[in-house]
Amino acid sequence: MLETMRNAWKVEDIRKKLIFTIVILLLYRIGNAVPVPYVDTANLALYFQQLENTVLGLWNTMSGGAFSQATIFALSIQPYINASIIMQLLTIAIPALERLSKEGGEEGRKKIASITRYVTVLIGLLQGFAYYMLIRNNGLLTADGETLWAAIVIVLTFTSGSAIIMWLGEQITEFGIGNGISVILFASIVSRFPSGIATMVTNLSNWFKVRSGALTLDALTSSYTSQGYSEAVAAEQAQRVLDSALAPWTLALVLVGALALVILIVIVNDAERRIPVQYSKRVVGRKMYGGQSTNLPLKVNMSGVMPIIFAQSLASLPATICMLFGITQYSTGFWGGFLRVFNSSSVLYAIIYLLLIIFFAYFYSTIQFNPIEVANNLKKNGGFIPGIRPGRPTSEYLSKVLNKITLFGAIYLSIVAVAPIIISICSTSAANCGVNLGGTSIIIVVSVALETVRALEAQMIMRNYKGFLE
Repeated sequence: MLETMRNAWKVEDIRKKLIFTIVILLLYRIGNAVPVPYVDTANLALYFQQLENTVLGLWNTMSGGAFSQATIFALSIQPYINASIIMQLLTIAIPALERLSKEGGEEGRKKIASITRYVTVLIGLLQGFAYYMLIRNNGLLTADGETLWAAIVIVLTFTSGSAIIMWLGEQITEFGIGNGISVILFASIVSRFPSGIATMVTNLSNWFKVRSGALTLDALTSSYTSQGYSEAVAAEQAQRVLDSALAPWTLALVLVGALALVILIVIVNDAERRIPVQYSKRVVGRKMYGGQSTNLPLKVNMSGVMPIIFAQSLASLPATICMLFGITQYSTGFWGGFLRVFNSSSVLYAIIYLLLIIFFAYFYSTIQFNPIEVANNLKKNGGFIPGIRPGRPTSEYLSKVLNKITLFGAIYLSIVAVAPIIISICSTSAANCGVNLGGTSIIIVVSVALETVRALEAQMIMRNYKGFLE
């Protein structure tokens, strides 16, 4: 990977694209540091410490910490992802949109992209209003933030931020390297790694202090009380510090698990099923063509990391709805219990998350690979799969193979994303270390890194290809 980056930097055209991508990411990180007016960011950060292992904590990770700081990019890429989900589902459900995407060519794709942008702004407006309601109902606004004008400014700022991120992602896709939205998501997650490592080190240090008796509940409570916290809040904060103490063997297991996870992701990401294809000989004029053997490669994980990203967006929908009405997992009554059931550390959330990942894995493989179209192309060019008749039998065989490898890829994605959640449910130490967010973050980071490296390699091959004229 480092060798690929070094070789790519030597090519002037690719170097310009890399610099452009880096500049866009710097602008994105600057926007992540600019807070929205009328919000008490200090108390908001304290409030989000209690929600670290919830769906809102997951949103905060995906936004690079901007969500807990109420910056202009707090909504991150969630509105765009949700809009993409809606448009892709509507493209299948509505014949007019399906014709536009398949037969409209480049103009049709531009129209669908334009509609997706409008839907992104609309969803950003709804999520921005929901986030404002959460902030207001928890008393996290400043003294002059209770007015209607303040509400309009906050909601429109959040909405504008989501639209700007969408535009930045499109600029990377067009003028930079890789898929823009994936690269921005990659940057958001990676930016949280230093603070995550620092938290692990602190929790490990606290474990040794607790074992030696240097850190006790009474001492921590007194320390927080002297800082101005009420007795109830001080006791809660002190207990949270003690609960977060991380044993050395737990940290070792987490690191070994993360390394094994990276290796698994790399192996499966490159795995493919190669279907042998034979081309029959045919005479054109005085020349004979065909007769060669080749193969049709089918990626095991054809849909990449998109099923996980889309599944997260839909699985967090109950939290968005509850946030719209200012309901948190600490609220009483039916809706408070409803949100606790759909919390990211609950068994039901893990089940729903798993089913959504499997659904989107099949959904994306269906979009990307059409067995009927491939079978027809093979038949037109005189190709066939040994032992399978051309035409419909070939398409049925390809569908069967596609379903098998898609199932394997979906199970792989589900295990990587859901297993850490199950571990965190069963283990308090694992939950305190934030491992329930680790599987998803690692697979996104590794997958996007591999895809970006492939994009760089493709750019270099295209520019260094030596044709027959040389």
